[in-house]
Amino acid sequence: MVGGNAIRGSRVGAGPMGETERGDAAPRLVVQYFCSNGHSTSPSFAQEPGLTIPKVWDCPRCGLPAGPDPDNPPQAPRVEPYKTHLAYVKERRSDADGEALLQEALDALRERGIIS
Repeated sequence: MVGGNAIRGSRVGAGPMGETERGDAAPRLVVQYFCSNGHSTSPSFAQEPGLTIPKVWDCPRCGLPAGPDPDNPPQAPRVEPYKTHLAYVKERRSDADGEALLQEALDALRERGIIS
């Protein structure tokens, strides 16, 4: 076996020589976004007809929304706490409605002889 580190079938300079073989890169537009934590990110977009630049971009470091104005970054969205099923029911029904439904269900169980 000849030479342990040689890559078979290749030689120095055998790869693509640059833009001529790969084609031209699309023209890019770099936009800078700033989040409320002071981070900045600069994604690039391919310039093409009808290009619309997003007004808000997610910060890759903290996940907060980022905007193009460094002095006025977008605020973090308000996170709603987790609601239980009971909390959703209480939003739709008053305590009086709940008492009436409970009494109706208890009466139905008494008629069927399940409870006394």
